[in-house]
Amino acid sequence: MMRVQFATLFPETVLCAVRYSILARAEAKGVVTFSAVDPRGFATDAHKSVDDEPYGGGPGMVMKPDVWAAALDSIKTERCAIVFPDPNGRIFRQSHALELSAQNHLIFVCGHYEGFDERFVEAYATHRFSLGDFIVTGGELAAALMADAIVRLIPGAVKEESKDQDAFSDGLLTNPQYTRPEVWRGVRVPADLLSGDHARIRKWRRAWRLRATRERRPDLFSQAPLTSEDLDLLK
Repeated sequence: MMRVQFATLFPETVLCAVRYSILARAEAKGVVTFSAVDPRGFATDAHKSVDDEPYGGGPGMVMKPDVWAAALDSIKTERCAIVFPDPNGRIFRQSHALELSAQNHLIFVCGHYEGFDERFVEAYATHRFSLGDFIVTGGELAAALMADAIVRLIPGAVKEESKDQDAFSDGLLTNPQYTRPEVWRGVRVPADLLSGDHARIRKWRRAWRLRATRERRPDLFSQAPLTSEDLDLLK
């Protein structure tokens, strides 16, 4: 069982986000457990302060290293992975989700305002990840998204064949899906998918993924391991 915990000022935000659908069923089956710790409970002053003004001046507040360290020390274990959602971190990718899915204990540390005292991050972070080149109010939603991507890769969380068809599982985007009715608003389901020929269906899906990745995500396409059959399909 994987233990996923969040150090956050807003536990209800992140726990509500991960306790639904597939993740909720995974927790019910004993595949994963979710919990959160609020650093306010470790503040020592009358106001329960978890942040302070930045040295050097500037707008906003900075998370205090002593209070947050006390909170993290109360839950961390020797071999846990500690992830900081951080705009200065590496872009989070499917390969990172796969790597972290092998962990037994995972902690997300969710900052706010101007972020954390850098000494705290350097002392505790095993991973620093960004979801992209944009800024959000706090780390909770980013942490929930990463937790979702990681937990669904744990054996028993979803059907194994579903993982094999995921986007990015082999470096390519995924193909579109269709269901009944066969014709909707004048648009018909692609004939290859109606053929009943599994080889033809497989080739259609693969060709679509190759073309879409080349056109929409050339950065991914340039690194994708292509076969001779892939090159023929692209032609």
